[in-house]
Amino acid sequence: MKIAIIGKTEILYDVALHLKEAGHEICCIITAKEAPEYTRTVEDFRRMAKLFNVPFASGSKIIKNIDLLRDLNAEIGVSINYTGVIPQSVIDIFPLGLLNSHGGDLPRYRGNACQAWAILNAEKQIGLCIHKMIGDELDSGDIIERDYLKIDHNSKITQVLEWTHKRIPALMLSAVNKLSNDSNYFLEKQSRELKDALRCYPRTPDDGRIDWGKPAINILRLINASNKPYLGAYCEFESEKLIIWDAVLIEDGENFLAVPGQVTSIMKGSIIVACGMGKLGICSVEFDGKILTPDTFIKSIRKRLL
Repeated sequence: MKIAIIGKTEILYDVALHLKEAGHEICCIITAKEAPEYTRTVEDFRRMAKLFNVPFASGSKIIKNIDLLRDLNAEIGVSINYTGVIPQSVIDIFPLGLLNSHGGDLPRYRGNACQAWAILNAEKQIGLCIHKMIGDELDSGDIIERDYLKIDHNSKITQVLEWTHKRIPALMLSAVNKLSNDSNYFLEKQSRELKDALRCYPRTPDDGRIDWGKPAINILRLINASNKPYLGAYCEFESEKLIIWDAVLIEDGENFLAVPGQVTSIMKGSIIVACGMGKLGICSVEFDGKILTPDTFIKSIRKRLL
């Protein structure tokens, strides 16, 4: 099939390669300025277009390329993380629609930071969907492919995103092939009832601030949901920022009274901290620009994390 590639990120780059290697025809590449955390840039996509010998465009308004898309007669489009909303007038150019990948179990978990929110919300699994886009709507449209990753309170966003990156190219190829064989195919029609959706709003670095008065398991989920490639969950130690990268629940059976944030034990490679309910073992931190174990600089159980 003739496929238009629209969007950004290293995931879209790998999707385009996977589709091409499977025998599909990439007929154009339209991208936009990359975010700082992306490992594939506008120039990477420009070189890909040159390698594939197809038209290339870069910019934040897809409507400016509508004539190009019409002239190419692409059967389907694939879009990931394009800047701005794609209008229905562009989607209607493609007879089989415009596909998007979404890291959420649609129709729930629509919106932003869905995988982090799922970890915080104590979900047992995280969904990954390939769906048809609907102009000016958020994560709507028929679901064509879906997969799940089982998670628990120890699951980090780092591993979730690695799984997502690995699975999307294969899921996108499967979705394209299914629509190539049956243009009316869908796995599930999304409900349009608001009660069936869960809208996730963006998270900011400040949302990683730890409240030691909360239960230990909730703090652990925050640490894992804020983990790399994000900026991390953090608190203060002696008026300096302390980022926590790795922690574990401690269930030692001790009845205790302590102000939340109190260091209750220091061991080789870790410390134990009292929470509003339960304790948390802190194993890896970033302090004063260095990643280390907290026992290297916290030496007394009279110390507290704030």
